[in-house]
Amino acid sequence: MATTLEHAPVNDPSTATTGRLARAACLLLAPLTVVAAIVAAVDGWDGGVAGRVGWVCVTLVWAAAGVVLLLRRQEERLALLALWFALLAGALSLTAAMVRDGVGGDVASLATALGVALLPAAALHVLLALPSGALRTRVAAVTVGVGYLSAVAVGLVLWSERPSAPTWPVLLEALVAGTLGAKGAMSQYRLISVSARRRMDAAILALTAAAEVVLLALTLHLLVGWPPQLLQAAAAAALSIALGLLLGTSRRLQVYAERLVAPAISLVGLTALIAAVYLLVVVGLARTPTHEERTILVLSIAAAGLSALLYVPARRRLSDFSNRLVHGARQPPEELVRTFGARLSRAVPLEELLLQLAESLRSALALEAAEIWTGSGGVLERLVSEPDRGPATLRLSASEEAVVARSGVSGSARVAVWLPQLLAGRGDAVLRVAPIAQSGELFGLIVVERAVDADPFDESAEKVLAELARQLGLALRNVRLDSELQVSLAELRRQAEELRLSRARVVAAADAERRRIERDLHDGAQQHLVALEANLGALRALIDSDAEKAKAILGELRTAIHEAMQDFRDLAHGIYPPLLQDRGLSEAVANAARRAGIPARLDAAIDRRYGPEVEATVYFCCTEALQNAAKYAGEGARATISLRETKEALLFEVADDGSGLDPARTALGAGLTNMRDRLEAIGGGLRIESTLGRGTRVVGTIPLER
Repeated sequence: MATTLEHAPVNDPSTATTGRLARAACLLLAPLTVVAAIVAAVDGWDGGVAGRVGWVCVTLVWAAAGVVLLLRRQEERLALLALWFALLAGALSLTAAMVRDGVGGDVASLATALGVALLPAAALHVLLALPSGALRTRVAAVTVGVGYLSAVAVGLVLWSERPSAPTWPVLLEALVAGTLGAKGAMSQYRLISVSARRRMDAAILALTAAAEVVLLALTLHLLVGWPPQLLQAAAAAALSIALGLLLGTSRRLQVYAERLVAPAISLVGLTALIAAVYLLVVVGLARTPTHEERTILVLSIAAAGLSALLYVPARRRLSDFSNRLVHGARQPPEELVRTFGARLSRAVPLEELLLQLAESLRSALALEAAEIWTGSGGVLERLVSEPDRGPATLRLSASEEAVVARSGVSGSARVAVWLPQLLAGRGDAVLRVAPIAQSGELFGLIVVERAVDADPFDESAEKVLAELARQLGLALRNVRLDSELQVSLAELRRQAEELRLSRARVVAAADAERRRIERDLHDGAQQHLVALEANLGALRALIDSDAEKAKAILGELRTAIHEAMQDFRDLAHGIYPPLLQDRGLSEAVANAARRAGIPARLDAAIDRRYGPEVEATVYFCCTEALQNAAKYAGEGARATISLRETKEALLFEVADDGSGLDPARTALGAGLTNMRDRLEAIGGGLRIESTLGRGTRVVGTIPLER
C-alpha cells in the first residue's frame, strides 16, 4: 500500500502536467533573470564595478546550477530552489538599478528591500532542503516558513527606513540563516544513505567554503575594516554554494569532493580558532588598531594561517628526522605499536603478521632475538622467531597457565620459577616475556632477549611489549572465535542437510506405508470380502433347494469372516497397535516381544504413560530392532528389551547375543535409518553398538519435559 501511495503522484496526469509547466516556467525565467542582472550591471547601480560584476556572477551561477539540474533530471525540486534564488538575485539587481536611476518609485524601493531580505531566507531554504530539494521534517518546514516571514519583516523595516536604511538587520538575518542552514545540512548529511551522501559531498564542500569566506571577511572587517561591505562577502559565500550544486552534478567531481570534505571542515575549524585568538588580542588592546598596526595584523594573520596549514606536514617530517637522529635506521618503539595496530585492521595472514611483528620487534628494541609462541590447552608452540630457531613446544599445567596469563611482562627471575623450560639453551641472555592473554585465557607468549652486556630493558620497552601483547591477544581471540564460528556453521550446514534428507525419508516412508496398506487391503481383506459376496450369492440360491449344502457354505462363510477380521486386526496393529493406545508402552512392547521372530523378554522399569508420539516412537523402534535381530542375529540368539526412565530422558535398549552386525551396515541399513529419523523428529538420539560375534545393542534416548 505504501509503494502505491508513493508512486501515485507520478502516474497522475495532472501532477505530471503541473511538473512540466513548472519546469518550462523556470527555464523561461532563468534567462530572464540573467538578462535582468546583466542589464542592471550595464546600467549601473549603487555598488561599484565590483558589486555589479559580483551580482551578475551570483545570478549566472545560481541560474546555471538550476538549469543543469533540470536538464539532467537530477533532484528537480532542488533545481527549482536554485532558480528561485537566481530569480531573487536578478530581480534585486534590476530593482536596485531602477532605484539608482530614480525609476519605479516606492514600488522599486520595496522590491529592492524585500529582495535583499529574502536572499538569506532563500539560502536557508536551499540548505535545509539538501540533498533532494524537499523539506523532510516538520521542524525544517517550520524553520523555512519562519525564515521567509522574518525576511519579509526585515524588508519592510528596511523600506520604511529608506533612504538611509541600516545594514545590520540583513547581516544578522544572514548570520542566523547561515548558522541554521549549515547545522541542518550537516545533520541531514549524517542521516542520509551513503549514495545520497556522495551526491551531497559537493554541496557540503561548498558550504565549508562559504563558511571560510564569511569567517575571513568578518574577521578582517572587524580588525582592519576590509571588506567595507559584508553583504558582498555574503554574496560571495552564496556563490560558492551555487558552484557546489553545479559541480555536484558530475560523478567524477563527486569523488574528489568526497576526499576534500574532511580537510575542508578542519580548515574552517582552524580559521575559526585563529580568528578567535586575534579578536581576543584586539579586545585585550581595548582599542581599534591604527593604520600601521593593521598592516602588521594582516601579515601576522596570514602567517598564522600559513603556519596552521603547514603544521601537519612539517610535524611529520620533523618527527621522522628526530626519530632517525635518535634511533638511527631503527623504528621507534611507539611507532611499532601504532603500525602494528594498523596492520591488524588489514587482511594480512596471521603467520605473516606475526613474522613481521618479530622482525619489527628485533629492529625497534635492538634485540638479539624475538619469538612469538601461540597455542591453547596448556600447550604452546613457537610459531615464529627472528632469527629462525625452528619449532619448539612448551607444556604448562593448569595452575602455571593461570599464573602466566595474569602476570605482566616478566624478567628472567620470574620465568625461572614458572617457565623454567623456556630458559633452556639461552645461556645468560636477558629475557622479557609478555603473556598474550585475553579475559584470563592464555593465547601465547612474546619472548624477547638481549645479550647480557647490552643495554637493560627500560620501562618504555616493557610498555611496548605489554601493549603489543594486548593487541595480539585480541587478534588471536578473534581468530579463535572465527574458527569456532566456522566449525559451528559447518555443523549447522551438516545438520540442515541431514534434516532435509530425514524429511525426504519420512515422506518416502509415509508413501511406502500407504502403498503397503493399500496392497494389504487389496490382497487380504478385499479378497475375503469378494469371496464372501460370491458365497452369499450361492447360499441364496441353495437355501430352498439344498439345505445341507447351504449349511456347509455357512460354515465356510464363518471361517472367511474370521479370516477377514484377523486381516483387519493385523492391518490396524501395523498402523497403530490398539494395545499401545489402551494399555500403554510396557504392555504393547511385551506383546511385540511375544510375537517376535526371535526369543525375547522385556525388562521394563517404567510405570506411567507418555505422550502418544513418544510411546509410538519407542514401540516401533523396538519392533524394528527385534525384526533386525531376527534377520541378522543368527540361530539360537535371544533378545532382551529394556525400558527405563532417568531424570532427563526415557531410554530403551534392544540387545541380542547373536553374531553381531557389520559396522558398515549399522550406518546404511534402511531399518536403522528409519529408527534414527523417528527419534530425531522428537529430539531423541540413537546409538548402535555391535561387534561381530558378540551381539548388538540398539540404544535410544528421548528427552522428557518436566
